[in-house]
Amino acid sequence: MIAGTQQLHLPIFTKRQLEVYVKRLDLVNLPVAGNKYFKLKYNLNRALEEGYHTLLTFGGAFSNHILATAQAGREFGMPTIGVIRGEELADIWKDNPTLRMASEAGMRLIFVSRENYGKKTDPPYIRNLRKELGPFYLLPEGGTNELAVLGCEEILTAEDSNFGYICCPVGTGGTMAGLVNASAEGQEVLGFASLKGHYFQEDIRKFTPGENWKVLSDYHFGGYARISEKLILFINNFLFETGIPLDPVYTGKMMFGLMDLAERDFFPVGTSILAIHTGGLQGIEGMNILLKKKNMPLLGL
Repeated sequence: MIAGTQQLHLPIFTKRQLEVYVKRLDLVNLPVAGNKYFKLKYNLNRALEEGYHTLLTFGGAFSNHILATAQAGREFGMPTIGVIRGEELADIWKDNPTLRMASEAGMRLIFVSRENYGKKTDPPYIRNLRKELGPFYLLPEGGTNELAVLGCEEILTAEDSNFGYICCPVGTGGTMAGLVNASAEGQEVLGFASLKGHYFQEDIRKFTPGENWKVLSDYHFGGYARISEKLILFINNFLFETGIPLDPVYTGKMMFGLMDLAERDFFPVGTSILAIHTGGLQGIEGMNILLKKKNMPLLGL
């Protein structure tokens, strides 16, 4: 047992003579769990240094980043504003566990049309928000920027340098870029895309000069926040066999892909692998509400 990690004793890994560990960021005992702590750490320090008293960011109805920003703002005593995609949510957001918890943490929720949400990186749109809402420190959707990548470099420690492969889920690419920057000589970083048809390479190359990485796009299960009965059954079975809960948007897809690659003899015999559990478990409650409406099996936790 390596500090901060849990080894997976599963038949496929034994059969292929692979040593696979999970780095449990979901168990980080901090106000903001998972990779979001690392993404927000230096951004919050910068906001305070520059004299900002309010944080503003963007996200969807089930965004881990929205909730993490709300919780971080509460911890640092900073008001937070979340610009949420979908004006139709304005009347029903209290039925959404993620948005409800963000509101309870003190976040002001502003619901906008998908057209306006698409302007989230346009300077004129941001200027109009500042005129309407006052000064704020802007956190991008998903939280990825240079300071977030710097924080994510701290996910790996010296003890992790012995692994041949580092595996992680990929949303906006910030966590993966940080892992590439912090990886040791000879390590390869594999990212498992949660989005369909997204050009991750361009996003990741903005933040890392490294070449020892690859994004795999075969395990997105239809796209962001999309889920199938096959993935649900996999996640529930994984929880039963290992005691480790996985979220359906990121870590579930990563682990499904990792085990599929093992089945396909992608990894050389004797390889050691570290999979990064980025958290996101708060989204399971909301996903189960949707699954129940569709008469699909529910996710365990």
